[in-house]
Amino acid sequence: MTANEGSTVGGVPPEVIAFLSGKGGRSLIVKGGAGSGKTTFGLELLERVGQANRSYYLSTRVGDEALYRQFPWLRATEMRTRVLDAAKLFLDAIQATGKSREPELPETEQRKVRAGREILGSFGQERGPPTRVDRAHLTALLKRSPMPEVENVYNRIEKSLPEKSLLVIDSLEGVTHKYGLEMEEFVMALQKDLVEGSSTDVVMILEKPEAGGIEYLVDGLISIQREELDERRVRHLRLEKLRATNIGRARYAVTLNGGRFEALGIAMNGGGSAAAGNWKPISDPERYYSTGIPDFDQLLGGGFRRGSFNAFEVDVNVGIDDCYMLFTPTFLNFLTQGRGIIAVLAAGESPEKLRETLVRHVPTNQFDTRVRIPDYTANETEDPYILPMARFGRDEAMRAMVTAEKAVAGPDRKPFMEYTAFDTFESLMGDQVAIRMYFQGVSRTKHVGNLGIGLLKPGLLVSSEILNMMDTYFRIINIDSAPCIYGIRPRTTIYAISPDPEKGPPHATLTPIV
Repeated sequence: MTANEGSTVGGVPPEVIAFLSGKGGRSLIVKGGAGSGKTTFGLELLERVGQANRSYYLSTRVGDEALYRQFPWLRATEMRTRVLDAAKLFLDAIQATGKSREPELPETEQRKVRAGREILGSFGQERGPPTRVDRAHLTALLKRSPMPEVENVYNRIEKSLPEKSLLVIDSLEGVTHKYGLEMEEFVMALQKDLVEGSSTDVVMILEKPEAGGIEYLVDGLISIQREELDERRVRHLRLEKLRATNIGRARYAVTLNGGRFEALGIAMNGGGSAAAGNWKPISDPERYYSTGIPDFDQLLGGGFRRGSFNAFEVDVNVGIDDCYMLFTPTFLNFLTQGRGIIAVLAAGESPEKLRETLVRHVPTNQFDTRVRIPDYTANETEDPYILPMARFGRDEAMRAMVTAEKAVAGPDRKPFMEYTAFDTFESLMGDQVAIRMYFQGVSRTKHVGNLGIGLLKPGLLVSSEILNMMDTYFRIINIDSAPCIYGIRPRTTIYAISPDPEKGPPHATLTPIV
């Protein structure tokens, strides 16, 4: 069983796909509190892992029409055939009771058959693919309570043999409570009959956050939790057990945006890799500068306002590459429209790395003439875009900055971007001097119409004063290895930052975490 190819919607962790794609059947329990996204995850598995006519979603909590209202994408004809309403299956099975059934063997003969199956099961790969569904354990349960919809599902799976099927049961409690069964014995029946005896993948969704001691019966265990982060909703998927599967990442941040389940930080099919190619600029709305990311422009009401200062507080576990995923489109959009950049880089940022990143998408000469990077540790350089500030005295440094501003503004004296990492200023000059220097540039920048972007690290003494000057204030954080951003001013939900799944890097998208 393989994942559907080519879709850029939704996302199931690759570990789960690998787990359900192995030889033979696998059983998986998905647990979590109410509203955590278990049902959405089960439906996503149906499309991303299941195959047409060989995957089934048995719903015992709501009817199929209710599911279609909540998840409109299920209305597609091909998906509708996979969703099984337990109530309707019950009626179908009752209506079929008059049809002939194979005579049941005496108990002594049934014991012999079960013993033979157990022996054959111990041979594992030596036996061929199954052609009939093993019903030994189900038959024992049916003597206590008829379960027509479960029998109906067994019949559908049998028709698909020897091909492998996927069955999602939502929920496990819904079946066991309805028929007065112990959860353990029902799970054991599914494990022995379908998973081990009939090479079926069975996913069982629990209505509660704990499995109640039945974890040892199944091959895999996943939990989905929901929590609040700075008064914003965040969901996590944790891979607790996936037998015979390498777990590269144990946790994923997830979103249910648009009624789809998406584990964040997964490279989607069709996304491609970072490649050379000229950046096609996104036009600027009136009174705004485009961020180069349409989703971010929409979030800001058009882009960064001209003459504005915009603060980004970067958490300690956010890497330079994650920051560049957000800012590279803005850099490129400025350069390709004939505007320049003055960039005071953060500790750990490299002028060479920034240049290498941008010249993949703009001419080298354009970068060298319209970008200036003050380096306060350098005494000399052969690179035209680097200002070796360590060799200058105070007056010389000021003259060097004036010359740099003229260079990035160009002969037509266009507005430019001021990208400032305040950890560099504070460590070299102290907090008071850094605040004073930045404050002096505020009125000039607003008058000229430049764009100010300031990076703040946690614990900086300048932060409170700087934030008072800023028009917008965002935080960049890392959630389960996925870079994310959310607004304090303006207040926004949390968005995951990721490469555009269709265009690939350096194009980026923002996905709301809901």
